[in-house]
Amino acid sequence: MKKLFLFLFLIVNVFVRAQQFSAGDNEFLLNGKTFTVKAGELHYARIPKTYWEHRIQMCKAMGMNTICIYLFWNYHEQQEGHFDFSGDKDVAEFVRLIQKNGMYCILRPGPYVCAEWEMGGLPWWLLKKTDLNVRSKSDSFFMEKTKIYLNEIGKQLSKYQIQNGGPIIMVQVENEYGTWGDDQRYMEMIRDDIREAGFNKVQLVRCDWASNFNKYKLDGVSNALNFGAGANVDNQFKKFKELNPSAPLMCGEYWTGWFDKWGRPHETRNIKSFIGSLEDMMKKKISFSLYMAHGGTSFGQWAGANTPGYMPLTSSYDYNAPIDEAGNPTDKFYAIRELLSDYNPSGEKLPEVPVNPEKTISISAIKFSLSANVFDNLPNPVKSDSVKPMEYFDQGWGSIIYRTEISASTVKRKLTIKDVHDWALIYINGKEIGRIQRGKVENNITIPALKHKSQLDILVEGMGRINYGQGILDRKGITQKVVLSNEGNETELMNWSVYKLPVNYEFQTKAKFRNRKSAGPAWYKSTFLLSKIGYTYFDMSGWGKGMVWINGHNLGRFWNVGPTQTLFVPGCFLNAGKNEIIVLDLDSPENKVITGVVNPVLNVLRKQEQTKVEKKILDLSNQAPVAQGSFNVEPGWKIVTLNKTVEGRFLCVEALSAQNPDDNSTSLAELEVVDEDGKLVSTLHWKVAYVDSEETEKVANGADKLFDQQESVIWQTKIGDKAKHPHRIIIDMDNNIKIKAVRLLPRTDDKYAGTIKDYRIYIKSKPFL
Repeated sequence: MKKLFLFLFLIVNVFVRAQQFSAGDNEFLLNGKTFTVKAGELHYARIPKTYWEHRIQMCKAMGMNTICIYLFWNYHEQQEGHFDFSGDKDVAEFVRLIQKNGMYCILRPGPYVCAEWEMGGLPWWLLKKTDLNVRSKSDSFFMEKTKIYLNEIGKQLSKYQIQNGGPIIMVQVENEYGTWGDDQRYMEMIRDDIREAGFNKVQLVRCDWASNFNKYKLDGVSNALNFGAGANVDNQFKKFKELNPSAPLMCGEYWTGWFDKWGRPHETRNIKSFIGSLEDMMKKKISFSLYMAHGGTSFGQWAGANTPGYMPLTSSYDYNAPIDEAGNPTDKFYAIRELLSDYNPSGEKLPEVPVNPEKTISISAIKFSLSANVFDNLPNPVKSDSVKPMEYFDQGWGSIIYRTEISASTVKRKLTIKDVHDWALIYINGKEIGRIQRGKVENNITIPALKHKSQLDILVEGMGRINYGQGILDRKGITQKVVLSNEGNETELMNWSVYKLPVNYEFQTKAKFRNRKSAGPAWYKSTFLLSKIGYTYFDMSGWGKGMVWINGHNLGRFWNVGPTQTLFVPGCFLNAGKNEIIVLDLDSPENKVITGVVNPVLNVLRKQEQTKVEKKILDLSNQAPVAQGSFNVEPGWKIVTLNKTVEGRFLCVEALSAQNPDDNSTSLAELEVVDEDGKLVSTLHWKVAYVDSEETEKVANGADKLFDQQESVIWQTKIGDKAKHPHRIIIDMDNNIKIKAVRLLPRTDDKYAGTIKDYRIYIKSKPFL
């Protein structure tokens, strides 16, 4: 006991003495001495509190000296004016555990954070303001609520700045703002709000990308650049060093893997290329933060969605990180540990890898005999003349049912929903007649002739709100109107009864479960006994689409389209003895049985569910290009300025050859369009109209990656495809644009496969096909 007390005393004493951290001349300084930040990102909201310390210790054993954390505003203020920092939300305790284990902390409070988290961390209730404008000084409501939030964070954590004897060495201002805009005054106001919240001593930092860091300046704030595994480090920092020759270098997010989207292949990143770039940074004494060191799980409703289009994300945030979803070391972990053991300034060996506090267990088949049909267990309705989104009815998450009556008709009619956010089931008189999924082409279905006035029900499941790009103002339910049409005559449907189906556990328990079969959307309930507890993975492959609650804990979403077919179940959510499980399945399950398996299933797709762009023969022989030429081999954006402004909706890029003459493939990281006023055109409503080849099976490098504003994820032609050049892609920009220039970014990693040399660009107002 005396040794333990002495150990803790020495750790605390070290931090009390270490009272200065700052950005110096080409280096960070800790108490006046050179300090290379080796950080691992952990999100306390994605890890049950029981395991916080173990995950911190895992990072230290991997060679980290710092823990980097996002704070999620919507996690702490789920209802306006009600902040919660208790239990699993006790971020101050997480910071204290960082210090207890002899590590430093980088705090990233936002207000916007992205992180593949619901609405990028912004609270849903902001959306009740119909003219909301976020991440902008122009909206006084948003700025006022942001200031209140940051002040609450200051009350919790400003005392832990390193200058006060705590572990916090840096606090980040906003997040990757260069991908959103260039409003310097907004960033200055957020910086000042952070300082006024109590973080007036600590070093401030911002992070952006090599392609956009210079869109604005922020005095008194250090700079970090974000890039992914396998990146060419020198190229990433080249322009930054030219403009900031005395600034310390830091990779604010070195992406160890990537996140998974429903209906797309599981994302992985190669260990060899990952380690190569990390070693380059260590040789050059460049600070870094591994994003993620351990991804964890987006429990409940917290998984977000990506854009353009709508790509909801899986609840598993495994991220192909060095520490897996259950907290175990992977091969990537040991590769990092081996590398960093050679860069330990103290010369001491890294700590032993801590043992996972839980063992994995299997659970035999859990069968469900009790069920409750959703339509038989509706809450009291809310009346509304017109259809409105979920937020209007003061609902943050879950599903919502819109009910009205439609007239009789001797002919079929078209029902159009503008717009579904995000997955809808349509019923007439209790019978399902169709489905509409956001992101698909059609937003309408044909309804049969009706002899009598009939009841129309539209059940809409709201999945994760968009967390990235201009689409984050993502209201749920039906966002505009519902129209019934026949032979050109349209009628907007009115007089709705609205039923709210929230995600909180208490609501799910109100259903009247009975020992009978249920068809359509339903809850299923069962119990099972355990003699010992540990972590496991619920195999959901026999189920349709919905959520699971175990002993009151919401495990997150399942969807049989994959790639994720399991849900992680922490051992601390289980009981030795009796356990209760409730499943809400909005689709009809094939097999109402769940087993607990010892390994996750992260990469099984139902391929028929994948969206495919129709392949047709594209003939450009009669088309005149608006630009053509050759790109040089140098990395970075290629700007094609047109001789004159060209108006069009459809943009075709034709790759005629690669930089390597023996290379038949094509790859491209990003594409941007500049309008006649010199402004970038929004990609929010862009779609791929045609592509001759894309890789969507071995890796998620489909054609839509060309305008997803994620530089480390690329479009590439199908791996192994022997088809020769030319390769072509056509983008539908949703409406006619007066175009002055086109910007293209080659892949930014250390590979050159498919890098375009000779090209042509075509622009038309009408479709090419």
